[in-house]
Amino acid sequence: FPPGLHGIYGECRRLYPDQPNPLQVTAILKYWLGGPDPLDYVSMYRNLGNPVLNVPEHWHYVSFGLSDLYGDNRVHEFTGTDGPSGFGFELTFRLKRETGESAPPTWPAELMQGLARYVFQSENTFCSGDHVSWHSPLDNSESRIQHMLLTEDPQMQPVQTPFGVVTFLQIVGVCTEELHAAQQWNGQGILELLRTVPVAGGPWLITDMRRGETIFEIDPHLQQERVDKGIETDGSNLSGVSAKCAWDDLSRPPEDDEDSRSICIGTQPRRLSGKDTEQIRETLRRGLEINSKPVLPPINAQRQNGLNLDRAPSRKDSLESESSAAIIPHELIRTRQLESVHLKFNQESGALIPLCLRGRLLHGRHFTYKSITGDTAITFVSTGVEGAFATEEHPYAAHGPWLQILLTEEFVERMLEDLEDLNSPEEFKLPKEYSWPEKKLKVSILPDAVFNNPLH
Repeated sequence: FPPGLHGIYGECRRLYPDQPNPLQVTAILKYWLGGPDPLDYVSMYRNLGNPVLNVPEHWHYVSFGLSDLYGDNRVHEFTGTDGPSGFGFELTFRLKRETGESAPPTWPAELMQGLARYVFQSENTFCSGDHVSWHSPLDNSESRIQHMLLTEDPQMQPVQTPFGVVTFLQIVGVCTEELHAAQQWNGQGILELLRTVPVAGGPWLITDMRRGETIFEIDPHLQQERVDKGIETDGSNLSGVSAKCAWDDLSRPPEDDEDSRSICIGTQPRRLSGKDTEQIRETLRRGLEINSKPVLPPINAQRQNGLNLDRAPSRKDSLESESSAAIIPHELIRTRQLESVHLKFNQESGALIPLCLRGRLLHGRHFTYKSITGDTAITFVSTGVEGAFATEEHPYAAHGPWLQILLTEEFVERMLEDLEDLNSPEEFKLPKEYSWPEKKLKVSILPDAVFNNPLH
């Protein structure tokens, strides 16, 4: 019996001693045999709730596969018992049981498989307070619950297995307005508000797919007194998103149109160096944690055995310096100062620019867009951020395909005025262009299809 699996089963038996053989959704062809689903199993338990705490009866789903179940390197690299097992966590989900429902719906298992596929493909792990923009009802119905926040499971305790530690992150379904509030402020703040509203989750954050009102419609004071004040005081602790984005160096002479390769590698090398990749990963990872220091991780992070010492070791690094540095000649990854740049975003990414400016830069922080289709990255930094390679003297600078843009507070205020219509997406017509000629900066909001072309 696989020891990693045994460890998680033990925690489930502690909670559900009367359900030793729960219903399970099983991957027919296991991931390690070439199947598409990274989770070997998803167990489904009936939880009676807690009437004293006003917690309703619900279905409790637990995943198996993001952690190392086997310890033989078939899926996860074994890194010892002291660190995380595999990716270090499993997913859980609590779904309100409908009256007369005798068996748990199975759609949450596919939802969990979708999140697991993202983790395996991107190697970006989740943390409590993270949000997931899903843009579709989680159960494919007409529900308003179309996005997710992540938090610690209220009942399941971390498990020590022979292959490392496993924690349990619970998926919490939320409405679009609640997701936006989490982005503008922080995920933990919105989770705390959801806990105070019984029909929106209550203390155990149970998802009710039939919930028709947001917490702000249920209690309008939450928006004004808690969220707006929190945004003004704290800013946003979201410092990075995966996005559809690109940038061009307008200060370079145009390439020969007949040479299509120049579009890809003339202005932006295809691959990031290992050090740059680690720094961007750290920027994105730390952006979902509350920290007061507006400091970018050092480019020359100490590395030992391919792992960054100031973070939990990842399962593997597909863009390690060993592979990337061999591809990029040294002169392509040194810092280049640019005179003029053109930034390109799809509408969803562009709508986050005001958040980036108001919630991050005006609070002395940084914000990173990392392309989901390639190595391109764009980091906005304020003058208070240390460790950036963009400076007030040279506000546009690049390491290969990673661009940093330093914006002064005065310019940020002006940009917020000019970009005000980004806050009204229903009135938006694409493509849309904004330009600040004296700053030699141009921003375009473009249709999604533009970014599906590999040349962008």
